Amino acid sequence: MQPTNRLQHVTAALVLLGLSYSVWFYVAIYRLPERSISRQEAPPVVIGDLSDLVNVFIGTNGGGHVFPGATVPHGMVKAGMDTDSPGNHAGYDADPKYSVMGFSQLHEDGTGGDIPLSNFKLFPLRDCESFDECPTRRYRRKVPRSLRTNSTGPREFHGALPDDIGSPGYFATNLSTDIRVELTATRRTALHRYTFPPKPEANETDWRPRLIVDLTNDGKESGTNAHVNIDPSVGRVSGYATFESSFGAGWYKAHVCTDFRSASAPQALLTPSEYGTYISSEVHRDAVTFEKSRITWGEHGALLTFENEHSENSSQQPTTILARVGVSFMSETQACQNAEEEIPDFDFERVRGAARSQWNELLGRFQIGADEGERDMAILFYSSLYRSHIVPADYSGENPLWDSPQGTPYYDSLYCNWDTYRTLFPLMSLHDPFTYARIVQSFIDIQKHEGWLPECRSATLQQHVQGGSNGDPILAELYIKYKDHLREFNISADELYHALVQDAEVDSPDFDIVGRQANIWKKYGFIPVGLHSIHGLDSRQVSRTLEYAFDDFTISQVAKGVGKLWDGELYSNRSKGYELVWNPNTTIQDDDFVDIEGIKGFFQPRQADGKFRKTDPRHCTVHDPAHSTCYLDGGDTTGFYEGGPIVYSQYVPHDTARLIELQGGVDAFIRRLDFIFENDYFDSTNEPSQQIPFMYHYANRPALSTERSRQSISTSYNTSVFGLPGNDDAGAMGSYVAYSLLGMYPLPATRQTLISSPYFPSFAIYNPFFDTTTSFIAHGFEGNPLDGHGKVYVKNITIDGKPWHSNCYVEWEVFETGATVELELTDDRTIACGVDDKALPPSLSTGGYD
Repeated sequence: MQPTNRLQHVTAALVLLGLSYSVWFYVAIYRLPERSISRQEAPPVVIGDLSDLVNVFIGTNGGGHVFPGATVPHGMVKAGMDTDSPGNHAGYDADPKYSVMGFSQLHEDGTGGDIPLSNFKLFPLRDCESFDECPTRRYRRKVPRSLRTNSTGPREFHGALPDDIGSPGYFATNLSTDIRVELTATRRTALHRYTFPPKPEANETDWRPRLIVDLTNDGKESGTNAHVNIDPSVGRVSGYATFESSFGAGWYKAHVCTDFRSASAPQALLTPSEYGTYISSEVHRDAVTFEKSRITWGEHGALLTFENEHSENSSQQPTTILARVGVSFMSETQACQNAEEEIPDFDFERVRGAARSQWNELLGRFQIGADEGERDMAILFYSSLYRSHIVPADYSGENPLWDSPQGTPYYDSLYCNWDTYRTLFPLMSLHDPFTYARIVQSFIDIQKHEGWLPECRSATLQQHVQGGSNGDPILAELYIKYKDHLREFNISADELYHALVQDAEVDSPDFDIVGRQANIWKKYGFIPVGLHSIHGLDSRQVSRTLEYAFDDFTISQVAKGVGKLWDGELYSNRSKGYELVWNPNTTIQDDDFVDIEGIKGFFQPRQADGKFRKTDPRHCTVHDPAHSTCYLDGGDTTGFYEGGPIVYSQYVPHDTARLIELQGGVDAFIRRLDFIFENDYFDSTNEPSQQIPFMYHYANRPALSTERSRQSISTSYNTSVFGLPGNDDAGAMGSYVAYSLLGMYPLPATRQTLISSPYFPSFAIYNPFFDTTTSFIAHGFEGNPLDGHGKVYVKNITIDGKPWHSNCYVEWEVFETGATVELELTDDRTIACGVDDKALPPSLSTGGYD
């Protein structure tokens, strides 16, 4: 069902709406967003080269750990700069005080934990005293970046800006050695372009282009069991090493194959005039190999010298060298094959253009109405959408763990499902179902061979579970949205359901890395605290209970869809297990340890005998009197992970109506939500808080959801390098922002989407599977006030010209059929969802999902 001309389809749909068109491009890498300009007329639509509206540097400082380098959508290879910053989880740091140690081929995006990947660094050297004295160790060879001369950076950088630029599929920098470095990529291969300056006449050093191929320095500096081979006759360096996991136990092996060409003659072999291996600072001239069974010191790699290029009158000119770097998790041979197949011609501009075209096609499935007044918001939207497609990474053909049938996809870089199931995969449902389906195929294949659906994964290794079995809502989301079309995706509904049931029913031998503590969950209906197990840590009991409950809700939806009604009822009942850890008597205290009136009842740790333990509701918040940790900790007995009772007591996404009852009714529920926001308990840095701004919908006060969600965006997200409040978490924050700017919030594995007001007067979403375009028009749009107040509330909704019964949600059918959804905006903040309770979003206890 591929379209013949997707952009024409989108354009035609918008022309029917009477919208005018213009093309504008703007990138503001280090600017903070300005207040939007109000106006009455509908703006032009942003079309054209949408990559120019992507700022890859958002969140590259301040803990965002965003990857700004060169990659294609979901590419395995992510070629980028590695700095010596302590926060170089994605290699890069925007702060110019950090120097460059190399340009490596593999990265993750937005992660915490230890520094992942950053394998197989290349590094250019301009001059050495001699070949044998070249600085090969990373901390001896590192150099600063050049600074921009006509730009002023933020005060945090003392007004300086590094001379770095980037766009989808491309990254470039100028080093302080006057070497220019440019990167682009295909799925499994990187292409580097190094331009070396000519030698000054008075310089007496050995000024010739040299390149280091670093085998062992990954992000954790863990490389071992390394091997390198230099073939000087063709200028090829290949090898491998074994590296340590960054967020779990285990080691992985990766292979590399690097070839070189002159940019002036890319079809001709480029052989080095000098070559050798190095161990730490010791260069072994003319050595073509080394193999260390266990490297316990130093650093290992290859060093090559190339000759300067000269003009016709023999004067030196800049020398540009291309380095093609193939990577594989299978073998050196396959690394070389990947490079030869994907970049046979060393044509840098062709590869760069192809990568950009892939990004433009993907980004172009969203067309937004915007003019100069919304350009920062347009950049924020497309940049967030872009980051939603960096991972998971397509490792198809690169799985060394088992043999699968020909053509079976394999996706990795799941870091982790707990971060991404809430918004990233529902966003893919809207506009990229083919990739989503391939990821689900991969998950099912992993389950067949490992016994459970994957949770957290990097470089083929299982890593720590953060929440529940969060692959469940990912599979269930695709099923619920596309259940009548699974065969067209080569997915068996029976195999999909079997994978879900395995998670739910089969006890994991290590529930810290895969699966659940299933037998305990089934026995008690919750995860008790104090039950020590040889199969995992006695921790995260409350947050796991809440996650397991939602996981089982999503399984119940699939069970009903495949006709297993008894199973559907079973898992629906299990999804109510959250009630067993609700302690109605728990109160919260202020800083003077006085109970706060009107807020009572929280999720709390519970023992197997039914007795509750007490975790201060302020735990893991800015007001936590103990300043305690809330991350993975085997000694943690609080029961929560990356959040505390205040935040997690709002997490029953499948049955918010019942949660309102537990919290004392609508008024008490609203009072609690207000308390969370007004006292800084809302944590924009972490996923468990993401749905909280939209929860007023369930209390029939959608205007308050609009205000809170808009305030969250304006205070926590912008287009600067500090533009994220915390880790991007593999695109979880990017997809959350993209949804918010469209005025939406999803609930995975249901057919409903919550609706608020968009940040644009109009937008359209193209679905390439259905070949449909769904258009949204916000009548009365007057801009985006930073405080979230104004003419930004949805008064009513019409779908294809017919009144819709709710102002708070729409059904999936609008995206299947390509409907026109019109929102009338008002400044009346007392507006309700509709005339009766049917206008409220569904909950398990009140119905509406089936």
